[in-house]
Parts: sequence; structure tokens; C-alpha cells
Amino acid sequence: MPGTIKGRVWKYGDGVNTDVIYPGKYTYKNLTNEEMASHALEDLDPDFAKNVKKGDIIVAGKNFGMGSSREQAVTSLKYTGISAIIAKSFSRIYFRNAINQGIPAIESSDAVDAIENGETIEIDFKNGVIITAKGNFKFPPFPDKMLEILEAGGLVNYTRQKLGKK
Repeated sequence: MPGTIKGRVWKYGDGVNTDVIYPGKYTYKNLTNEEMASHALEDLDPDFAKNVKKGDIIVAGKNFGMGSSREQAVTSLKYTGISAIIAKSFSRIYFRNAINQGIPAIESSDAVDAIENGETIEIDFKNGVIITAKGNFKFPPFPDKMLEILEAGGLVNYTRQKLGKK
């Protein structure tokens, strides 16, 4: 995760649950990460997986990722190339799963209200700012340890790096 990312927005509403992010009918199928990505958000937005580009950003309303704690709901988005998710709020488990997979999960109600679907926004992690067409919005900085996990690309990579240093 660089200090700043820039991407096109895919905007959704409140209550986007894990069954919508990664349809339950695929949960027990042995799919590759890329195959999982091809089904991301298909029941909510059939065009998403076909048109998402590396670096794009998801913006959503309240309680993003509510529902079951299945990791595929994060993995499928990671392998579409999504660089961050901004929401009014996240389910606690989804938030942690996103960080563990190396996807920044940012809470900012004001930014969500201002951002339009399809616009290009910028996220400055160093200064904790979301830069949009309608203005700049501050967000609380990530704790140092969480930043280290995100910069490593997720918890598994972070742990491998730490173990490799010993």
C-alpha cells in the first residue's frame, strides 16, 4: 500500500452483506482467487467483476460486510484489484478480515456522502485525507502495527516477513 492511492469509485448503499459481496452459492466450491474475483458482487452489480480495474475503490454506506465472517468476501474483492474500501461503518469482523488481507478499510460518513459513483478520488494515508471533487475529508490514521500489516500486503505476508527476520 503506497502512501497515496488514486482510483475510480464503485459506490453502493447500506447493508452490503457478505452474501452479496461473495455469493453464498460459491462458498463451498474450490475456486482459485481469480475465479472468486470473477463472482465478486455479482448479485448486487453484475457489471462489477467484468469492469473493475486494479486500483479502483469501493465506497459504501453503513455496516459494510455484515453477515457471516467468510473470508472469501474479502479475498474476492482483493483479487479484483480493489485498493481500498471507504464506508460509513463496517461490520467488526469484515473490517479485520479486510486489514488481514491487506485492503485498507476506512470509515468516513462525510466522504461517503460527498463521493459520486464513477468519480476518481485520492486517499493520502500519511496525512489521513480522502480527496474528492467536493472537498477533502480527514480520517483517523491507522495504528502503526495495522499500517505495517497493510504495507506488507496482509497478515500472512507480514508474519512471513517477521519470521524471516529472526
